[in-house]
Amino acid sequence: MIKVGIVGGTGYTGVELLRILSAHPDVELTAITSRGDSGTPVADMFPSLRGIVDLAFTSPDESDLQKCDVVFFATPHGIAMSHARDLLATDVRIIDLAADFRLKDTAEFEKWYGMPHACPDILKEAVYGLVEVNREAIRKARVIGLPGCYPTSVQLGFAPLLSQGKPLVNESMLIADCKSGVSGAGRKAAVGSLFAESADNFHAYGVKGHRHLPEIVQGLKAITGNTREIGLTFVPHLTPMIRGIHSTLYATLNPESSDIDIQALYENHYRNDPFVDVLPAGSHPETRSVRASNYLRIAVHRPGNANTLVILVVEDNLVKGAAGQGVQCMNLMFGLDETTGLRQVPVLP
Repeated sequence: MIKVGIVGGTGYTGVELLRILSAHPDVELTAITSRGDSGTPVADMFPSLRGIVDLAFTSPDESDLQKCDVVFFATPHGIAMSHARDLLATDVRIIDLAADFRLKDTAEFEKWYGMPHACPDILKEAVYGLVEVNREAIRKARVIGLPGCYPTSVQLGFAPLLSQGKPLVNESMLIADCKSGVSGAGRKAAVGSLFAESADNFHAYGVKGHRHLPEIVQGLKAITGNTREIGLTFVPHLTPMIRGIHSTLYATLNPESSDIDIQALYENHYRNDPFVDVLPAGSHPETRSVRASNYLRIAVHRPGNANTLVILVVEDNLVKGAAGQGVQCMNLMFGLDETTGLRQVPVLP
């Protein structure tokens, strides 16, 4: 059994980790920490886990995380990197759901997250946890920096177009028009997340600059083999639903690529990826079709057979965009089938 610890188990991604890992056949939940709720039984905070998770939250200082095989950090940015060195010294592997190990450029990290990086040497060895792109590197990793929720949908939506030996589209003018449910903002109290503020309302935010932009660009460049520059316009929106991401992506075909069968390109690219579902031509994926699951669904359109491609991507921001993707990485790191414990059927309606 894989002994698993969770640091920061009281947020939405924390409870998703608990939900998924408690049913995982090869996992033993060993420690769940919360500095503010130490001593509180998990089932008291999350009644959905009554009779399933019998542990109580403990203080990080009192939890013996060094006895775990892997520790998930479902914490604010900056926490995982402060613990990384001590955990790695005792051969504990790390999966961080925050941004500590995403951006390889420490100056970019400091610019967008407002703090210096505590362990640049460990950052160098960390693997970006986008399974469909970095599967083999993840198998050998000690430290995983999980992608953000928006970056997961955008990178997997564009990947088949950018991973070819030559540019198929104008890579200097990619557009990502993305919408997320309110849970993407976390469980903390905030005016923008109040029901009276977010219900019956829809708006863009972060248009002049969002911290996921450099992460997405870094990832898209990596998909090209770091051989080409990427120009991306990224606009996130808050939509009045609890969970889910819908990304509408736009790209312009290069003239020499006009005869390519885009549907076949996507189907072939993801034919061996169990959690990426390329829908039949002409489909319109819905966020509820992936709710509470690790699946990501893609539909590809070419309106009027012109040169503009429209790629529609849906995922659950808390599962494929966070906790589920983390468990998928853990499975690979410990030699398991990557689908183990992750075949939950989406919840409908």
